[in-house]
Amino acid sequence: MLRILLAEDDDSMRVYLARALERVGYKVVAVDRGTAALPLLESEPFDLLLTDIVMPEMDGIELAQKAAEIAPAIRVMFITGFAAVALKAGRKTPDAKVLSKPFHLKDLVLEVERMFQSEDQHGRL
Repeated sequence: MLRILLAEDDDSMRVYLARALERVGYKVVAVDRGTAALPLLESEPFDLLLTDIVMPEMDGIELAQKAAEIAPAIRVMFITGFAAVALKAGRKTPDAKVLSKPFHLKDLVLEVERMFQSEDQHGRL
């Protein structure tokens, strides 16, 4: 079972995404900010960091950079309504997928499945 760490500051979006991902069989740990995600990354294994970009205290890009240092094998997917603006800031980001809001939940699930499908097909040679 894939373990997903979800960092999303919008309460209703966080609950909605966590429930939807759990319904399709993922184990989801959800937090409301990047600074709350860091101790979890240091103490538990996660397959995917699913994070909003624009959050208080620590944005998703900084969180993804720190996650890559803590857990180099973790995959990253950004969810944001500000993708174009946030990513044009010229900051180096880990290799990540960006899903722009609004999106349909089936699109999110498909993107998560795609990220790990290639590993299943090619990673275990």
